[in-house]
Amino acid sequence: MPDSDLIVDHFPAASRSMRIACVTETYPPEVNGVSLTVARMVEGLQRRNHDVQLLRPRQTREQLAGQGDRFHEVLLRGMPIPRYPSLRMGVPSKRALVRLWTLQRPDVVHIATEGPLGWSALQAALHLKLPVCSDFRTNFHTYTQHYGVGWLRKPIMAYLRKFHNRTLCTMVPTDSLRAELAAEGFERLEVVTRGVDTQQFTPARRDRELRASWGADDDTLVVTCVGRLAREKNLEVLLDAFRAIERRLPQAKLVLVGSGPQRDDLHSACPGAVFAGQRRGEDLAAHYASADLFLFPSLTETFGNVTTEAMASGLPVVAFDYAAAAQVIADGEQGVRVAMGDSTAFVEAAVALAFDPAWRERLGRAARERALRLDWEAIVQRFEAVLAASIRQHAVPGVPQRAAGVQRPA
Repeated sequence: MPDSDLIVDHFPAASRSMRIACVTETYPPEVNGVSLTVARMVEGLQRRNHDVQLLRPRQTREQLAGQGDRFHEVLLRGMPIPRYPSLRMGVPSKRALVRLWTLQRPDVVHIATEGPLGWSALQAALHLKLPVCSDFRTNFHTYTQHYGVGWLRKPIMAYLRKFHNRTLCTMVPTDSLRAELAAEGFERLEVVTRGVDTQQFTPARRDRELRASWGADDDTLVVTCVGRLAREKNLEVLLDAFRAIERRLPQAKLVLVGSGPQRDDLHSACPGAVFAGQRRGEDLAAHYASADLFLFPSLTETFGNVTTEAMASGLPVVAFDYAAAAQVIADGEQGVRVAMGDSTAFVEAAVALAFDPAWRERLGRAARERALRLDWEAIVQRFEAVLAASIRQHAVPGVPQRAAGVQRPA
């Protein structure tokens, strides 16, 4: 199993403080994997004595830009995302960014999202000849099959390839995604994986009263899934798995944590499920830890932070063999991985774990132990060093930015 998430010796810490402009179209209090991961990186860079300028859309009219030690926030205009009115994306802002970075020139620009604000940041950075890196964080091209617009896959992939290949480096969270994107013509890819907060997500947050509110006692099997309630999450397979469990364990409970446009359809299909809505912080951690089995049927993740959060919470995981599951789960040791798209195998694995409490307990303990190795500090160090290497590469005379690759230091 690849352990690139643990290898940091080839990327030593930056020798000096950097001025880093981080551009993202989502950030807390918005709750999603991208926003929370970007926040972790920003906080980690500050702890490592770097100056961070965070640029993002204003989420409400009343919102004020945050300021702090080594932190300066710039709020730009945004617009609601269709079907997700609680989220906002940026609008074209190249001129504003050119003015800002002409007055306050960063050492490197890091673009976390590929929307209109990200594209504007890329154009502004190239115009000012600033080194620029990017993240590949969302498989937008794979969403098309779930919304009946499969014909859009090629143009979306062409846009993403054009976007990322104009940067010095594109960071991806897994080895498998790096291989997939390389086959699609993406260049200069570096694996920078994700961590998990094992103090927040821990089996110690298991809550008997919370389970009782779900109608579950100590002997009730509670199956859970955490994430957006939307078509691209493949939740029909989750319902198939739970129905198969429920036929033999009528007292079993399904708890869905999250919100999204498919909520009403899911409630109609499974009225006995508990719809816990969106949860945060310790409350979210308690929802994980109070379950017994985590099923994650999504086929559209770039990583899937919920996988490692469930593992840290001591839950055995059933997931398809890609993204976080392929990166951090040894099949049969911390969870069960099934072949991509094999819904029958997914259901069978879920049922097998449902009826084997000893196996669930063994996998859950091992999952927690594996999660303890996913230290955010080591991952922030790798992220920092990729940025520093990009700055050095950009400074090499005669190397055009679009052709430059990030070279590992000797």
